[in-house]
Amino acid sequence: MDFQKFVDGFHSMTCVVSVEKLPDGKWGEIRLVAGNKAYIDSIENIPDAPKMLTNKFIPNSLYQNYIPKDTNFELFCYSSAVLKKPMHSYVHPERFDFWFNLFSLPIDYEDGNLCYCTYTQELTHEAESSKMSNVSQGIAAEVLNTCIKLRGTSDFKETMKDVIKDIREICGAAYCGILNIDGLSSKCSMLGEDISSDFVDYNPGWFTEDFYEIVRTWDDIIGGSNCFIFENEQDMEYIKEKNPLWYDSLVKAHVQSLVLFPLKSGFELLGYIWATNFDTDKTLHIKETLELTTYFIASEISSYQMFDKFKILSTVDLLTGVLNRNEMNNRVMQLSIDNRPGRENIGIVFADLNGLKQMNDNEGHSAGDKLIKDAAKVLKHIFPDKEIYRAGGDEFMVLLRGTSMSELEDYSRQMKAVAEETETVSFAIGLCVEEDSQSIYDAMRKADINMYEDKKAFYEAHPERKRR
Repeated sequence: MDFQKFVDGFHSMTCVVSVEKLPDGKWGEIRLVAGNKAYIDSIENIPDAPKMLTNKFIPNSLYQNYIPKDTNFELFCYSSAVLKKPMHSYVHPERFDFWFNLFSLPIDYEDGNLCYCTYTQELTHEAESSKMSNVSQGIAAEVLNTCIKLRGTSDFKETMKDVIKDIREICGAAYCGILNIDGLSSKCSMLGEDISSDFVDYNPGWFTEDFYEIVRTWDDIIGGSNCFIFENEQDMEYIKEKNPLWYDSLVKAHVQSLVLFPLKSGFELLGYIWATNFDTDKTLHIKETLELTTYFIASEISSYQMFDKFKILSTVDLLTGVLNRNEMNNRVMQLSIDNRPGRENIGIVFADLNGLKQMNDNEGHSAGDKLIKDAAKVLKHIFPDKEIYRAGGDEFMVLLRGTSMSELEDYSRQMKAVAEETETVSFAIGLCVEEDSQSIYDAMRKADINMYEDKKAFYEAHPERKRR
C-alpha cells in the first residue's frame, strides 16, 4: 500500500502509524510510517511547533525518535490500528505549550503482524471548551455527576470521599486515592481514598512519612504527558527500569495495574489521583473519563485550598497560630446573642505578658515577637483543645464552656508553672466565670480587672521589669 500517497490526501497534520501486534494481545514497536507535508513541517520547519527529540523526519522510524515514550500515545494508536476503533482525544500534554485535538482512524490493511492507522493532530494555544465537551453520553453523565456533587457540597472533604468512590467504581478498580502535595515543604497528604471490600491484599502501610520521595519521581515517569497508565507485567518492567524506587512500592502494595493523573491548576501541581488494579478492558473509557473529570476536580481543589487560605488569613493570628482578634469578636458576639435554652456557663482566662516592652526596648522587636510566640506555645500546651485568641499585642484570651472557678484557678497555676520553666514568659492572669454565656461581656470585663490587679502585683514585686 502506498502510504505516502494515502496520507498526502489529508489537509491537517497527519501521519500513518504502524503498530506491531503481539501474540498476547498487546503491542510491540510503534512506528511513524509516513507523514504529509503539514505533519513533517511540524517536526522540521515550524519554529513554534512542539520541540521533538529530532528535527528530521525519517519514514518508518520509531515514534520515540520524535516524542518521549508515552503509554497514552501507544494505547491510542493500538486501539485504532489493532482494535479497529476510531479514536478522538483532546489533551494538553505538559511537555508542550499546545492543546492537541487528536483523531485516529483504523486502516483496513495489515502486513503480517503490523496493523495501521492514521494519526491527525490540530494544535491550539488555548483550550476550546467545545472540544473538551465532545465526549460520549456515558462519559458526560459520569463527569456531570462529579461536578454536581462538588459544586453543591457544604462539606468538601466528605463529598470528595463520595467522588473518589464513584471514580473507583467507574474504573472497576480495587483502590482509588487523591493525594495533595506541597512542593515548598516537600510533603504530601491524603485528601481521600476508597478501597474495594474485595481488595484483600491491600497493604495499609504503603503511605509512609517519606512517600513524597516517590511522589516527586512521578513527573518524570509521566514524561510530560497528561497521565500514566500501566496494565500488565510488560509495563511493570518499564517502571522497574525507569523508577525502581516506585516499582518496589507498587510491588509491596500488590498493585498490578494503575492509572495516574496529575491534578493541576494552571502551572501549579496540586496533587495526583490514581486508581489501581482497574478493569483493563475499560482502559480507554477510564482514560477518557478521567481526562475530563480531573480537570474539574483540580479546579475544585484549587478553589477549596484558596478558600481555606483566606479563612486562615481571616481567623488565625499569623505570628502565633492561635485565633485572631477578629475571630474573637465574632465568637463573643455569637455567644452574647445566643438565647437558646440550656446554655452552658462561660469561663474567661485573660493572660497578658509581663515585660514585653522591656524586651522590645533592650533586645529589639524580633526578640519581642519570639516572646509572644513562646507565650502562645505555653497556652497551646495548657489548653490544647480550647479556644485561644490573641486579643491584642501581648494579650491573650482563652474561652471555656461548662467550667468552674476552681478549674480556672488550676489552669492558672499550670500556666505560671510552665511559663516559669521558659525563663522568659511571665503572665498576668485574670479569671472569671459567668453562669449564663450571654453575659460574656461581663465575664471579659471582670477577668480584665483581675488581670490588671495581677499585673500590678507583679510590677510591685519586680520594679526592675519596667511596666508593660
